[in-house]
Amino acid sequence: MWVYDFLRWSFNLLFSVLFRAEFSGMEHIPQTGRAILAANHMSNADPPLIGCHLPRRISYICKEELFHVPVIGWVLRETKTIPIKRGTGDRGAIRAAQQALRAEQMIALFPEGHRAKNGHMRKAQAGVGLLAALSGAPVIPVAILGTEKIFANGGFLPKLRVIYGEPMYYMGDKKDKAAMAAFSQSILDRVAAMRAAAQAR
Repeated sequence: MWVYDFLRWSFNLLFSVLFRAEFSGMEHIPQTGRAILAANHMSNADPPLIGCHLPRRISYICKEELFHVPVIGWVLRETKTIPIKRGTGDRGAIRAAQQALRAEQMIALFPEGHRAKNGHMRKAQAGVGLLAALSGAPVIPVAILGTEKIFANGGFLPKLRVIYGEPMYYMGDKKDKAAMAAFSQSILDRVAAMRAAAQAR
């Protein structure tokens, strides 16, 4: 997958040089085995940012509409990105994500489902809790700071930060939808707490 490796190298250089990106908590990323990265979402820069500094490849989950955009669609297919139809309970996307996790891969998603362009986080959707319940995979909460300011609000080239938190595990009933939804929200609550702690420093 030379396309993925080339993009990872290119984005790592871009974010490190232009945006002075800092990455912390790398010790929480498992070197092997299934895992789910769950991050807050403020910008189109978020997906490449959370993965460009990691040695492992990631299968991202992103909105299906992007697969119809020339060039971008080709890149997404070449990098094994999983398309999802938002707001539909897309079973095909869930099956594809399960298959990746069964193959001991790492996937990345944004539990909010949409970008929070003003920096204020939305409520979590239930998908990450469902995947954690079905796969038993650890969920790594990922806090992103600064991307909402890129070329906006006077930020232009803001300093970016990515913080990978301690793994979280779903321990409830696999058939309990309320428990899975609560777990999804607990992940975002952890992300929010990580962001607040980082901003207070």
